[in-house]
Amino acid sequence: MNYQIISDGACDMLAEYTNMHNVKVVPFYVTFDGENYTKEGEGISHDEFYRRMAENHEVPKSSLPSSSDYMEAFLPYIKENIPIICICITAKFSGSYNSACVAKDELLEEYPDAKIEIIDSTLNTMSQALLVNEAVLIRDAGFSYEDCISKLNSIKSTGRIYFTVGSLEYLIKNGRIGKLASVAGDKLGIQPLIIMKDGDISLGGATRSRKKAKANVIKLLQKFFEEESEDIKNYRFLVGTGFQLEEADEFRKEIEDTLGVVCEDIPSRIGTAVGCHTGPYPLGAAFLKKYDA
Repeated sequence: MNYQIISDGACDMLAEYTNMHNVKVVPFYVTFDGENYTKEGEGISHDEFYRRMAENHEVPKSSLPSSSDYMEAFLPYIKENIPIICICITAKFSGSYNSACVAKDELLEEYPDAKIEIIDSTLNTMSQALLVNEAVLIRDAGFSYEDCISKLNSIKSTGRIYFTVGSLEYLIKNGRIGKLASVAGDKLGIQPLIIMKDGDISLGGATRSRKKAKANVIKLLQKFFEEESEDIKNYRFLVGTGFQLEEADEFRKEIEDTLGVVCEDIPSRIGTAVGCHTGPYPLGAAFLKKYDA
């Protein structure tokens, strides 16, 4: 059955992937001056975005896609009677999911037979990318629209991200972590370790060096599979970064060598909507359980 996979821009997949696999992306917006917003991926490159934060210490802000943005994205497929599966960033982080739902409700008034499924992924960035990729694999394997929705909903809760950032500065400035944790991190010069699961983030510890932070990310990955008695072969992995691509390549190899896995080759990069909160130096690993074939 033919159906269209759509995601908001928080999946952080590059056009190299989305164009090849027929995934429609509804972008977020970003601003550095608080007044002039541009669509993610259109007004500023990844490198320029992160350079302005790293070198000029500018603090950008992001804005979610509107219901009109979603209506514009949905309408061409509705007119062609193509069912839609739209995967959104966790509703705990953004109103993107709500915007998509409003667009769905408005369109169903005019097109009552349209099939539009909006999924709150409970995920973000690289873990959301893994869920979108899983949707592509399910679709391309020939599963029905209904089966695809069911399989995505059954695995989305298995997604995790363990990551570090240069500091907690941007997370606190954009309201993502408590002030006490931020102040402590800034004073001690520590590298925070952050965990994302069940649609939210928490502080999982800290170290005094980037090297130790990366090592602890890998330890957390190992600990999860040991304590949960999960078969690591049933999961897909993806490494994400913002500014330091070479560091990410080295980190990917460390994970593969330590865990005995092969990380997914999904063209992706932590984008501007997410980078506003992490700052220029995010680095981490996401994993998600494979769908049940």
